[in-house]
Amino acid sequence: MVLVRHGDSVHKADGVVGGPHGCGGLTPLGHEQAAGLASLLAARADQDGWGETVAVYTSTRRRAVQTAATVGAAFGVEPTQDCGLCTWHVPDYADGMAVERFLRDHAAPGGGVFRPFQDGNETPAELLTRISRALVEIASRHRGATVIVVAHAETVAASFTGLGLLGHWHPFDLVNVGNATVTEWLTDDNPAAFPPPRWSLVRFNA
Repeated sequence: MVLVRHGDSVHKADGVVGGPHGCGGLTPLGHEQAAGLASLLAARADQDGWGETVAVYTSTRRRAVQTAATVGAAFGVEPTQDCGLCTWHVPDYADGMAVERFLRDHAAPGGGVFRPFQDGNETPAELLTRISRALVEIASRHRGATVIVVAHAETVAASFTGLGLLGHWHPFDLVNVGNATVTEWLTDDNPAAFPPPRWSLVRFNA
């Protein structure tokens, strides 16, 4: 399973919450990054012998969809959208709002692992569980093949819960997951088995 973060995005440049409507897609730099990422992955597929069994998945946010379209084209694959891979499912009122205002004016008291940090937002545990389930389902669906998942920094972080079997509060901080970077997990076992299989972290934020 190859996880990649979307390219540089308009919502980040504008400093707004990039929900379904607030996401403005990729900046010109983001499109360049997506093209470079697609070339890198295609070369790595040849080098590592991924074969032709490559599937591409993406979250439903425009910035990820645009990145995935470029990656999918390099493999001749139409990306499949899965909302389970999305970053925070923010409340409707916050979509497109200035991030600073959302964090300042809508902070929820007592936020933590199982309580939201903002009014009406997901809790961190809900975010990690939702994404983890999506990753395991996708991996199980494509057992024995290579899957490229184009999504968000939170998706990469959640892979440490869903695949690495860490808890809902990681005992370490991840360095900033850069735009168009690659994180790769590998297992030869059944992703849907119980007890869960052991995954190997091949590369992170590379």
